[in-house]
Amino acid sequence: MEDPWQTRRDAATNPLVWIIIVNWNGKNDTLACLSSLRRVTYQPRHVVLIDNASSDGSVEAIRANYPEVEVLVNARNERFARANNQGMARALAAGADYVLLLNNDTEVAPDFLEILVRFAHQRLEIGMVGPKIFYSHDRQRLWFAGGEIVFWKGRIAHHGLRQFDGEKWNVPRAVDYITGCALLIKRECIEKIGPLDESYFIYSEDADWCMRARHAGFLCWFVPSSNVWHKISSSSGGGLTAFKAYHKVRSNFLFFKRHARWWHWLTMPWWVAGGLFLEILRQAANPRAGREIISALWRAFADIVRRKEILK
Repeated sequence: MEDPWQTRRDAATNPLVWIIIVNWNGKNDTLACLSSLRRVTYQPRHVVLIDNASSDGSVEAIRANYPEVEVLVNARNERFARANNQGMARALAAGADYVLLLNNDTEVAPDFLEILVRFAHQRLEIGMVGPKIFYSHDRQRLWFAGGEIVFWKGRIAHHGLRQFDGEKWNVPRAVDYITGCALLIKRECIEKIGPLDESYFIYSEDADWCMRARHAGFLCWFVPSSNVWHKISSSSGGGLTAFKAYHKVRSNFLFFKRHARWWHWLTMPWWVAGGLFLEILRQAANPRAGREIISALWRAFADIVRRKEILK
């Protein structure tokens, strides 16, 4: 029997794009995201949603309101990397030419996907592309305008973070990494470098993926004419939380352990320690949440020292 979800290319020459969205108890955000995707101009596309054992009625609401969306339901929370890998395996088996990873707490411009595909399709060496991403609550303030990795400082960061949009951020360019919040990747790139690394519990798996792509000879490009709005870390509580602080430190360490060269370690620990100290001082002014974040930072540092390799 023919697979009913096998979306085939139309008569035009547009490549087939599969959009993968991972949801975990984010019903309202996910419904808003899917509403914005309905207005997207690009065809052919297919949306698959991986639900990580939500208990908020997400699956029922999505199936009722968006019957065109394929929904795969996990029995437990498989986190970002594994859930996206499930979607990618499904996409590649169905003949996808491109795969788009898209956070469920985003809303997109109608032409965002067409711009990304056209840009990526023009050069064989481009493996991944990403849009300009704004804060949802402040729609002209930037959250992502390309990513940089500074090995000698142990730093993974967004260009343009919290700055207002302007001409400075309107130039397409090759970057160190594209955020997994909205990342379009070619099939050929996935086939060469493999899926996301599931040993990252959460965070830094996108930077790791981009590093592997670059080592394999692919380029990662920031495409500013494609626009997305992001509600920021909805799945981890929004803003800086103890959960986010702990896992950011642990995942960043895992990333640099794998990709940094020996000479980077001559300076990296000092910069990282200084950054942690400054963050602890900043959080000390916040009586309750600050204490929780400070405790999480210390636990992350202690677990690294004790060589706890499995992220919990």
